[in-house]
Amino acid sequence: MINLKNKKAVITGATGGIGYSILEKFHSAGATVLGSGTNEEKLSKLKSDFNGMILKKFDISKHDEIEKFVETVCDELKGCPDILINNAGITKDNLSLRMSQTEWQQVLDVNLTSTFLLCKFFLKKMIKNKSGKIINITSIVGHTGNLGQANYSASKAGIIGMSKSLAIEYARKNITVNCVSPGFIKSRMTDNIVESVKAVLTSRIPMSRLGSGEDVSNTVAFLSSDAASYITGETIHVNGGMYMGWQSWVLIY
Repeated sequence: MINLKNKKAVITGATGGIGYSILEKFHSAGATVLGSGTNEEKLSKLKSDFNGMILKKFDISKHDEIEKFVETVCDELKGCPDILINNAGITKDNLSLRMSQTEWQQVLDVNLTSTFLLCKFFLKKMIKNKSGKIINITSIVGHTGNLGQANYSASKAGIIGMSKSLAIEYARKNITVNCVSPGFIKSRMTDNIVESVKAVLTSRIPMSRLGSGEDVSNTVAFLSSDAASYITGETIHVNGGMYMGWQSWVLIY
């Protein structure tokens, strides 16, 4: 079992399905966790689920408030976090000819620009601390593209390229930057898909099943641990073989 005792971690997008799984994994691994999200009702539920966990309401789309948020996080954790998990993101799907500039820009602003700014301001703290680990959650569509998701695919591909650059820039500072790229993960949304459509989806996954939140959180926890101290600039795919770098399957939602 991965041990994150005495580690401080920040997890954005904590109220989502994958975010919840990461919170649960880090809590059980002994880390001191601060989770952020925008849904007050879900944040309240997290407080009851995880006794003693620090939870903050924060909208990462407010770029001019991110630096202040980072300072608040460090105060709440009583020190610089050892680990940053950028998990928050949005979708605004539409076919490219119907996609408005607003739909395009909002997804890029939240998924890519906000992630960059969070990395930037937490990196300043990690440099002073002489160590740190950043894990950015991307997506299979950042590698394959997807119907109706030109904006989302571009934002996730951008995170991958950005993470590689940050990994090169800060490797000598004992800071690693990696990505985890989930495929089709079981969630409340997938539970509502009719079985016939779900069967088509799973038929395109070599392992013939949807992934779980725990499949993703296990990978994130590994990259956050001392066992991954010599891994940086990498993207680990968690997709059941749906994408292997040399081939891809068309995703249909």
